[in-house]
Amino acid sequence: MSDLFSALTQDEWRALTLSLKVSVVATLASLPLGLWVAWLLARREFPGRSLLDGLVHLPLVLPPVVTGYLLLLAFGRRGTFGAALAEIGIVFSFRWTGAALACAVMGFPLMVRAMRLSIEAVDQGLEQAAATLGASPLAVFATVTLPLSLPGILAGAVLAFAKAMGEFGATITFVSNIPGETQTLPSAIYTLTQVPGGEAGAMRLTVIAVVVAMGALLVSEWLARRARRRVEGLA
Repeated sequence: MSDLFSALTQDEWRALTLSLKVSVVATLASLPLGLWVAWLLARREFPGRSLLDGLVHLPLVLPPVVTGYLLLLAFGRRGTFGAALAEIGIVFSFRWTGAALACAVMGFPLMVRAMRLSIEAVDQGLEQAAATLGASPLAVFATVTLPLSLPGILAGAVLAFAKAMGEFGATITFVSNIPGETQTLPSAIYTLTQVPGGEAGAMRLTVIAVVVAMGALLVSEWLARRARRRVEGLA
C-alpha cells in the first residue's frame, strides 16, 4: 500500500486529499440534522411523517444527476437560495463547498437510516423510567438514548463518509470537475479514463477507493454489531 501511495502524482494526491476534506466536512455538517431527523422518525408521530421519510430517502432513488441539477437550481449563483447566499459571500456552485453539500445530500439517507434503526432498538421503557425520575426530554436523550444508540449513530456517520468518498453524479453536475477545486476522487478517475495513458493512474485511484469503501463498510458493520449487543444486554 505504501508503494501505491508513493506512486501517486501531484494531481492524484490533490484529488485524494480533496475527497477526504469534502467527505469529512459533509459528514460532520450533516450529523446534527441527521440525528434530529432520525430521532423524529423513530420516536415521534406527526402529520407528514411519511412525507418526511420519503424526502429523506429520495436521493437514494433519484438519478444522482437529477439531485445535482436540483442543487444547481436551488444553490447556484442564480438559484432560489444561491442568489441570496452569494450576496453575503456564501457560494456553493463550482466550489469545493458545493461538492461537500452534494455529498452530504447523497449520504444523508444512509446516515439517517442507520441512526433511526439504532434509536428504534433502544428500549423505550428505559427512557420512560428516566422520565419518571424527573429527567427532562433532553436529559433522557442525552443520558439514555444517545449512549445506547451511539454505535449505530457512528455507523451511520461512517456510511455517509463512505458514500461521500464515492459520490460522482450529483457532484459533477453541481460543481463540475475543476482540478484542485472540485475534482474529487471519482471525478479524477473519470478524467484519467478519458485521456491516453491515464489507465495506470485510474487504477491506482480505483484501488484506493475500493480500500476506503471496504474499510468503511467493515467499520460500520462492527459498530452495528456493538449496538445490537449493547441493546440486547439491557433487554
